[in-house]
Amino acid sequence: MIKIICLGKLKENYLKEMVLDYTKRIRKYHKMEIIELKDEEGLDVEAKNILKHIDAKDYVITLEIKGKNLDSLELAEVIRNTFINYSTIVFVIGSSMGLSNEVSLRSNLKLSFSSLTFPHGLFRGMLLEQIYRAFKINNNENYHK
Repeated sequence: MIKIICLGKLKENYLKEMVLDYTKRIRKYHKMEIIELKDEEGLDVEAKNILKHIDAKDYVITLEIKGKNLDSLELAEVIRNTFINYSTIVFVIGSSMGLSNEVSLRSNLKLSFSSLTFPHGLFRGMLLEQIYRAFKINNNENYHK
């Protein structure tokens, strides 16, 4: 299973449509769940809410500006290899405050898409597109260029 834990709800219809589209595409390959948590006052409260949704056996990838940069082929390899030993990959997108140290320490892989800061809703769509691209790559299907 792929779980995406994110803080805040999408408000813009175009972002909701993008997320729904990529969610449907990914579900053709793998079970997937998006968990939207409420933005809270303080990272400690957010951390407790995030960690409630992570099992001890999950492989956790946190999205962090100072994380490791991978290209699409490398991300596809991470996903393919991780599913050999883990049944669930959890991606965590923090709030505008970032992620607590507690959540970051729980991470198996700290991943960065860029040093730039993106709106959370747009980033959620970007993450889903890259997960979809990874499944296309791993299934030798025409999509990735």
